[in-house]
Amino acid sequence: MMQQPHGQHRFPQPGPQVRPYQQPGYPGGPPRPGGYGPGPQMGPGGPRMMSHGGMPPHPYAGGSPSSKSARSEKSKESSEKEKARDKTKDIGSMRPGMSPGMHPPPHGMQTPHGMDRKRPPDPRGTPQQMKQAKKKKKVADKILPQRVRDLVPESQAYMDLLAFERKLDATIMRKRLDIQEALKRPMKQKRKLRIFISNTFYPAKSEGEDGDETVASWELRVEGRLLEDAASAKLNDSSKMKRKFSSFFKSLVIELDKELYGPDNHLVEWHRTPTTQETDGFQVKRPGDQNVKCTVLLMLDYQPPQFKLDSRLARILGVHTQTRSVIINALWQYIKTHRLQDHHEREYINCDKYLEQIFECKRMKFAEIPGKLHGLLMPPDPIVINHVITVEGPDARKTACYDIDVEVDDTLKQQMNSFLLSTASQHEIGSLDSKIHETVETINQLKTNREFFLSFAKNPQEFINNWLISQSRDLKTMTDVVGNPEEERRADYYYQPWSQEAVCRYFYSKVQQRRMELEQALGIRNS
Repeated sequence: MMQQPHGQHRFPQPGPQVRPYQQPGYPGGPPRPGGYGPGPQMGPGGPRMMSHGGMPPHPYAGGSPSSKSARSEKSKESSEKEKARDKTKDIGSMRPGMSPGMHPPPHGMQTPHGMDRKRPPDPRGTPQQMKQAKKKKKVADKILPQRVRDLVPESQAYMDLLAFERKLDATIMRKRLDIQEALKRPMKQKRKLRIFISNTFYPAKSEGEDGDETVASWELRVEGRLLEDAASAKLNDSSKMKRKFSSFFKSLVIELDKELYGPDNHLVEWHRTPTTQETDGFQVKRPGDQNVKCTVLLMLDYQPPQFKLDSRLARILGVHTQTRSVIINALWQYIKTHRLQDHHEREYINCDKYLEQIFECKRMKFAEIPGKLHGLLMPPDPIVINHVITVEGPDARKTACYDIDVEVDDTLKQQMNSFLLSTASQHEIGSLDSKIHETVETINQLKTNREFFLSFAKNPQEFINNWLISQSRDLKTMTDVVGNPEEERRADYYYQPWSQEAVCRYFYSKVQQRRMELEQALGIRNS
């Protein structure tokens, strides 16, 4: 056990006896060392608490109250100094939540340290953060209040424009959706592609001074361009890149006379690959000094892919070469027209004599149609051009023209895309909407000011009283204070029955706080 120094005790020696603290309505009792005695019984609900939170509960709920116990002179002096410091600190101070100009409460009744009666922090954040997180502006914010419309009849014209704007916005939105749906479907138009097939003959040259001797040869060129009509010429800008000739075809085959060039050298082929570089034409050069018959086979590059139907199916559907979706739709129209769908089992089709010959079954499901069509679809026929390469005549270069129909993207599709992607008008509309919102907000503020001054002009006294009540309520909300500062600043508020209990609890908490500080300073530990 730790030895105590000579002349010191574990607890300070008791000082002079303190007179018991007697309150009206409280039974007396002997003093209790270290604090108050048991408090009075305040009713079946226990001791009555103060009307405002923050005060710690009394540790002694039952029994009779008593005065403070005897303490040492040193403890008494330090307690008096602490009270004096608290009193000096309270003078001229302002209770948290008081507005400037309000009289402070009497000295000694200040809210203790750490017991400010404030509301818990708002989970939504500070008012500034709530102001920054403003909601997006809505159409309803542009509507004028009914009071403004009653005061200014001309404002009805603005409301009519607002209603027309809503109808216009709905129409534009519906059209935009229609355009988006239309862009998902292929938009093609037929145009004329003019193909130029020309050949140039180079006669043989005898041996000259340089010792070079050449044989007769010819050169075949296949080129083409789109023919533009007046309407397409206006839509297409000359500065835009024109489509290359090779981009229209999937493959090109030039078949020469097999008797003249043999089985290994009579075919010239070009096929599209993922890395193919587009070109404006094709060129073939061969030796020869006599006319040559050639066949040019052009396989168009359809997007989306097209197929040639079986002759029997093409005859009943009236479709020769089309996309898969168009073929299936034509078959469905044939089924509906001839009422081939089963009346009881709607997913089945009862084939007539023509479909039975084509599909080789009397009955089939809708889900089986794509699979059965697969064997009836073939690659489309190529475009065949028979041309004769002539080497006779006075002109060395001879040209022949052929026009074929090709499908190209509709120029309207580009305009639709540009309309959907255009943001210039959206920025302008957004800036005008912001100006309208600001103007309506200014009108609402002016309406509020007008009502404010009108109510003051009608009854100044009642207006001032109501305004003070409103300002007091707003001040209480802004400072986050619980209670009624207006009542608390008056002396009558502290003559209520709870004030005696509040004073006892306040001094008890102060004494307990000081006792803990002294015990820590002297190194005393409770057993």
